[in-house]
Amino acid sequence: MLSQETIRCLKTMTEQIYSENSKKIMKNKSLIEKELNIKLSSKENIIYIDGKPEEEYFALQIIEAINLGFTIKKALLLKDPEFTFNQIPIKSVTKRQDLERIRGRIIGKHRKALDTIESLTECDISLHDNVIGIIGLAQDVEKASYALQNLIRGSKHSSVFSYLEKQRALEKTKL
Repeated sequence: MLSQETIRCLKTMTEQIYSENSKKIMKNKSLIEKELNIKLSSKENIIYIDGKPEEEYFALQIIEAINLGFTIKKALLLKDPEFTFNQIPIKSVTKRQDLERIRGRIIGKHRKALDTIESLTECDISLHDNVIGIIGLAQDVEKASYALQNLIRGSKHSSVFSYLEKQRALEKTKL
C-alpha cells in the first residue's frame, strides 16, 4: 500500500520535455492550455506540463510535433483521438550516409514529392533534420509512412505515387 506522501508526490508529478521551440510554445501558451486543459511552464528549453495523464500525453505529442516544424494549428489536431502522430528517423530506415540526398528525394524539386504524398494520403508531413513527422488519420499515416520509407530506401517516385493512388482508389470503392 502506498503512503499518503507517495500518493501526494504522484499527484503533483509533471511531465517535462526538451523543446527547441520553447519560445513558440510559450507564445501560444494560453491557447494550448485552454485546448488541452493543462498548465505549461518553462525553464530555458524545458517545458513542464501539469495536468491529467491523458492530457499530458496529448500535450507531449503536440510539443513533439511543434519541435518537428508543424504549426500550432496542425499540431493541435492531435488532441482529437482519431488523429495520430508518427515520427520516422531516417537513419533507422537506411544505412546510407548521404542523408542530404535522401532528404532531397523526400522533398522533391520545389517540394513536389512531399506535396504529392500529402495530397494522396491527406496527411500533414514535416521534415526536420533527419526526422519526418506525419499527422493524420491512423490509416492515412500508415500509408504515408510506408511511402516515405520506400522513398528513403531508394524506390522510384513513380512507384511510390502509383502505390498511393491504388490505395486511394481502393478506399473510394469501399465507400
